[in-house]
Amino acid sequence: MPPPPAFDAVALRRQFPLLANEPALVYLDNAATTHKPLAVLAAERHFYEHANANVHRSAHRLAHAATEAFEGARRTVARFLGAASAAEVVFTRGATEAINLVAQSWARAHLRPGDEIVLSMLEHHANIVPWQLLAAERGLVLRVIGLAADGSLDLDAFHALLGPRTRLVAVTALSNASGVRPPLGQMIAAAQAIGARVLVDAAQAAAHDRLDVSTLGADFLVFSGHKVFGPTGIGVLWAPMAVLDSMPPWQGGGEMIERVSFAGTTFNRPPYRFEAGTPPIAQAVGLAAALDWLAGLDRAALARHEAQLLQRLEQGLAQLRQVHPIASAAGRGPVTSLTFGAVHPFDVAQFLDARDIAVRVGNHCAQPLMEALGVNGTLRISLCAYNTEADVEAVLAALSDTLELLA
Repeated sequence: MPPPPAFDAVALRRQFPLLANEPALVYLDNAATTHKPLAVLAAERHFYEHANANVHRSAHRLAHAATEAFEGARRTVARFLGAASAAEVVFTRGATEAINLVAQSWARAHLRPGDEIVLSMLEHHANIVPWQLLAAERGLVLRVIGLAADGSLDLDAFHALLGPRTRLVAVTALSNASGVRPPLGQMIAAAQAIGARVLVDAAQAAAHDRLDVSTLGADFLVFSGHKVFGPTGIGVLWAPMAVLDSMPPWQGGGEMIERVSFAGTTFNRPPYRFEAGTPPIAQAVGLAAALDWLAGLDRAALARHEAQLLQRLEQGLAQLRQVHPIASAAGRGPVTSLTFGAVHPFDVAQFLDARDIAVRVGNHCAQPLMEALGVNGTLRISLCAYNTEADVEAVLAALSDTLELLA
């Protein structure tokens, strides 16, 4: 059998103008945001140059073109997710707003004092704080799944947390800080077996993993555009229509309205019920271009490429003294976070920046995880499709030199 085709990341980089304009840059901060391919830039520019108008409003031809572009983007997102209908796709400003939408609409309508929400120690702040705000107001109880020794979730603890008052499990598909991928299938089945809903935060996973809501079985899935090669200011909430139909509006104005009078207001059907005001039209068009671009890649080859880069990175890190990864769980995504003993990660990051290597340092909006690990912060290296073996070798060499200097 011939070997599987290699993934040509060097050729892929030519589709990214910023990387072409910055040939010396080693960009390893993709968990914060990804760069944008020409296809995305061209789609947004084409919209503004040829179809710019508001949607679902006027009767002129530009308004028709804009509405078709916007609704076409919704259909593209539905295809990318394997959704049963484009009407199950709600555009938001990002994953954060999508989680807040679920909290302020579904959870506010369906949860009662004493009901329990199960989160994991891997969550970033956007999948913690909305639930804390609602819990404080409505008397809800938050339960947190702890960690196993390798940084993965303690599944025995997860099962022990599930009970008759559990109404929601909200969990990441891929940790933005450690790269850990929880076993979603197992967790979703266990939660739904006791009647709980499950929200999957796919903000990090969308750029790396195939998302198919038809087989995943979750009740909500969210992700952001800018972490999947699309624009900022756009995100997605997906939920089955039966769930969306059970949710009241959470913001008022614009297309979410069916009829208004001073005697009362009736509301539009989903997804429009949840898209108050003028939506992010050009951003939706750009997001669709990003998802089409990603779908056009050999996803199996891309997954192997990212796994090979992570493997080489971890092999190199293991040869360096003072480098301590915060997680070693198998099957992690292309993200690793490091501490360096007495050397502060911020100092290391500054030295890397001086060599034009961009990494993230800090708590990664995951302060509970950092506290659980007993660290103030880490240096995070996050890879994606356009990273190359040369990028990995560059950061390994820079880390070796920096740690030798700072030790």
